[in-house]
Amino acid sequence: MALSLDSAIDLFLDHVKIERGLARNSVEAYARDLAKFRQFLDGEGVDDADRIEPRHLLKFIDRLCRAKLAARSQARNLVALRQLFKHLRAERHIARDPTEELELPRIGRPLPVTLTLREVEDLLSQPRIETARGLRDAAMLETLYATGLRVSELVKLRQIDVNLDEQFLSTVGKGRKQRLVPLGGRAKDRIKDYLASARPQLLHGRDCPSLFVTHLGRGMTRQGFWKLLGGYARAAGIRKRLSPHKLRHSFATHLVERGADLRAVQAMLGHADIGTTQIYTHVSRDHLTAVVKKHHPRA
Repeated sequence: MALSLDSAIDLFLDHVKIERGLARNSVEAYARDLAKFRQFLDGEGVDDADRIEPRHLLKFIDRLCRAKLAARSQARNLVALRQLFKHLRAERHIARDPTEELELPRIGRPLPVTLTLREVEDLLSQPRIETARGLRDAAMLETLYATGLRVSELVKLRQIDVNLDEQFLSTVGKGRKQRLVPLGGRAKDRIKDYLASARPQLLHGRDCPSLFVTHLGRGMTRQGFWKLLGGYARAAGIRKRLSPHKLRHSFATHLVERGADLRAVQAMLGHADIGTTQIYTHVSRDHLTAVVKKHHPRA
């Protein structure tokens, strides 16, 4: 019995959500892109998944181009289609994959925006550690820069996820994959001080499994951390638009610039593909070029 495209998309979205454990935002992005393709096929009179041919896909790509969609957005749409048909083929819902010979548009990957070491030091020195909130903020900033966690991973940390004696923490990243990340000395000391005094003051006797808590006795949220980070960036005189992810970029860039093994950085960042981590080698290359120009007698 032929599988309708609507049913095929629903099966795929269930697969990426339940079996692959993708984040809600990723699942919703797949749903939006595939809904766009579904709407296009309505005009083509195609409803069954096994009736979709390469010519339909080429026409859809042409439609995206005519709409002046950015190359990166086009690529994202095509990735969604490839993943959909790859899954349908693997589950034997379709006899062949119409995306097999499709070429993704070439896009340049921009270099990540990072902070200098001086900017990082200025940022980390902003919280007033004589207050409970300041000590918590200092611990969060030190932890983020020391580990390269995603902001979602940072705010989801529980007290039991941190081993101060062994100096590492455990986190669950994309695809529900668990990884262990070393914890630097300064971050360890900040967390230790925070746990000893600031956290009990913020909780006021209340119970909360989250490592980083607010004065309401609840776990810190992503939005809350973004807000406090922006305030400290302005106080430090940092003119770049700062986000938690830029601290993650800075963590990786500073490691690579100092000779860290790319595979080790990949493991700490939780990248599934080494190609994602290799973007930091370009930054490192720029750093090395600057060193040569400054110090080599014939540069």
